[in-house]
Amino acid sequence: MSNTQSSILTSSKLIHRHPANPILDAARVPYPTALVFNAGVTKFNGKYVMIFRNDYGSISEQTIEPASTTDLGIAYSDDGIHWEVGPKPCFKLRDQEIIRAYDPRLTVIDGRCYMCFAVDTEHGIRGGIAVTDDFVNFEILSLSTPDLRNMVLFPEKINDKYVRLERPFTVYSRGGVDRFDTWISESPDLKYWGNSDLLLAVEDVAFANDKTGPAAPPIKTDKGWLTTFHSVDLDTTRGKNGWEPTWKKRYCAGIMLLDLNNPRKILGMYKEPLLAPEASYEVEGGFRNNVIFPGGMILEDTGEVKIYYGAADTVVCLATAHVDDLLQLCLSPR
Repeated sequence: MSNTQSSILTSSKLIHRHPANPILDAARVPYPTALVFNAGVTKFNGKYVMIFRNDYGSISEQTIEPASTTDLGIAYSDDGIHWEVGPKPCFKLRDQEIIRAYDPRLTVIDGRCYMCFAVDTEHGIRGGIAVTDDFVNFEILSLSTPDLRNMVLFPEKINDKYVRLERPFTVYSRGGVDRFDTWISESPDLKYWGNSDLLLAVEDVAFANDKTGPAAPPIKTDKGWLTTFHSVDLDTTRGKNGWEPTWKKRYCAGIMLLDLNNPRKILGMYKEPLLAPEASYEVEGGFRNNVIFPGGMILEDTGEVKIYYGAADTVVCLATAHVDDLLQLCLSPR
């Protein structure tokens, strides 16, 4: 893909945007907010649970001050479509060093809910892991060194190790520009991480020229770990495209299949976007238009897969597909 001229990208015909989209926006949050997006979603104790990024500021003036105006809100649902938002935010980090926490992902492991999140600090961006049993009390298990974020956990141990996907910011070693790739690491205890390997490079994705990174936590199928990722292409000819003076990036969602016993092995990958920005709430009127960012994926007993994603860094949306169709996309050569 050219660095200066982007191509037209379209979503797979096998995935369907829900007619209720956006399923959550600022108007449905009962406390100050301007942007509701990049949510982690899971099933926990018989309910759908969503923890969403809440950025508050002035919608009319289109201003957000990230240094002091981000927290995480919580919502519950019986069907995964209609959501009741809690009366107040459920998680916020702020001290002399930590600026904010954001972009949560949720994974249930052995009956407990683990949340990965990004942390802006005065000395770089860190990735955090916390655990909760009630979404009120969170125990922070680990914070990475800078610069690392977009971490997601696999929902069970593999070869007696916890496994996560992550996206380090390798600026200097990748030419001094965005060339961010997807990596994989393991841990004996969710606190100490190592044995890291490159999993998915920018060069491996035909519709990316800027970065790739983890999206929703993987789901287990009989064929392998079904895994979404985000891809970014940069086009220097793009204009304003949102609230900022200029927004030159486009985020899409891709999908791949990892080996059950060795998730460092990619069994197959759909060579085109699973979801590309096309709907009005993805390409118009948002904080950053042309952005799709999955943060949650649930496999239902019926075979339906629910994929929750942030759209235009402004709202939370839902897309669905059958698990067999998604597996076919990954395993069928194109």
